[in-house]
Amino acid sequence: MSHAITLDSVVVASPDQVSSDLAGETVLLSMTSAKYYGFAGVGSRIWQLIATATPVRAVCDTIAAEYEVERSECEADVLGFLEQCVKSGLVEVRSAT
Repeated sequence: MSHAITLDSVVVASPDQVSSDLAGETVLLSMTSAKYYGFAGVGSRIWQLIATATPVRAVCDTIAAEYEVERSECEADVLGFLEQCVKSGLVEVRSAT
């Protein structure tokens, strides 16, 4: 089942993956696809933020505060990153409640 991601969506790392921090990079293994993924920099920070169920808007708030980026660009980039993670089965999307 596919869910569109919006700023009001709540996202969380899928339980069907394992991840580890290696020298500032996040390395993940999808247990369903047996593929490895690596995130550095902002991608790694986003991954830390969604370790527990978190609204996308809150992720954007944190990223915009920690990195020098325009809010609109931040939102587009975070949404794009999360959409790719959903397609890869790394992230689950929940509707805002």
